[in-house]
Order: sequence, then C-alpha cells, then structure tokens
Amino acid sequence: ADIGFTSSTIPRLIVDILNHISVISYVGCLIQMSVFILFGCMDNTLLTLMAYDRFVAICHPLHHSTIMNPRLCVLFLLLSVFVGLLVSQLHNLIALQFTCFKDVKIASFFCDPSHLLNLSCSDTIIITVVLYIFGTIFGLVPMSVTVFSYYKIISTVMKIPSLGGRYKAFSTCGSHLSVVCLFYGTCFGTYLGSTVSYSPSTGEVASLMYTVVT
Repeated sequence: ADIGFTSSTIPRLIVDILNHISVISYVGCLIQMSVFILFGCMDNTLLTLMAYDRFVAICHPLHHSTIMNPRLCVLFLLLSVFVGLLVSQLHNLIALQFTCFKDVKIASFFCDPSHLLNLSCSDTIIITVVLYIFGTIFGLVPMSVTVFSYYKIISTVMKIPSLGGRYKAFSTCGSHLSVVCLFYGTCFGTYLGSTVSYSPSTGEVASLMYTVVT
C-alpha cells in the first residue's frame, strides 16, 4: 500500500521536474487520482487496523493470537482493498459528471482530488455534501478508532509499575504512532484547512509530507 501510494505521484513528479513539464492529460489525471485514492484509503484503513492490533497486543496480550487470527487478518486486508476501491470509484464517477471546467490549473504537484473537484463550473453543492459524508465516514471514523485504541493503550501502560515495562510497551507502537500523527495531521491540515484559508505553498509541503515522508 505504501509503495503504491508513493508511486502514484512521485515518479510522475520526478519526470516532470527533469523535463520541465507541468501538464497532464485528463485521462492521466483521472487514473492518477484513482490510484492515489485507492492506496491512500488502503493506508488509512491499515493504519487503523494496526492501531487495533496494538490495542489487543498491549491491553489483552493473552488473547492476541486468538483475536488477531489469520482469518480476521485476511478479512481486514480485503476490507481495506474494498474501501479503497469504493472511494476511488466514487471520486471517478463524480469527476466524470463534470461537463466543463472554470480553470484547468491545479495548484498541486499531482491530481489532488480536492483541487480537481473544485475546478467544475457547474453547481457542486450535492457533490460537496456527498464528499463530506464520505470524508466523515472514511476519515473521522478511522481516526476515532485510532484515538480510542491509543487512549486505552496509554491507560494500560501507565498502570505498569516498572519503567522498563512501560518503555517496552510504548516501543512496540512508537513508529506506528509517529506515522499516524504525520499522516492524519498533514491530511487534515490540507483538506480541512483548504476550506478556510488555503496557501498553495503550504498545501504542497503538507502534501509532500503525507505522500512521501510517511
């Protein structure tokens, strides 16, 4: 998922920089957006499931192998692919409904869904409502699960009497927590911040953070 997520934008960016080209075809833009959303949603779902896995490992260690059995892991994997395909195709269907564009310049280094869908010169109120609903379901719900998991993890770890035991417990989820903060922090900063006040340079830096650095 990480390799696919990064590969949807960075190779094209490198080619554009080397050849001094900043143009992409309409079909190419839709394909890039579809692949970007597919692997981005997979990343989002998998990060949430990894938080749940760490919650079970730390809060219910004796039942970890029973709860996180291979069958459940396969179901989780299929769920992440299904969510990615669903959201990706939804954005594609919405983009294909556009009959005209008010401006063909995208203030980003890739076909960012939020920028692309704002280019329509037709009424986009219904589209905006639908996207906000899906954004709430596939954005805030995973975020809430992750926050709740780490709340329970921290509560459990703080009850461990020894400092070494606390460190060992925290070390198992340190890398995951840092990626979660970077991924969600820059994503929410980009997409929620753009509705209030958007700066192209700040948006591009935030986009680089969650597409490359994570």
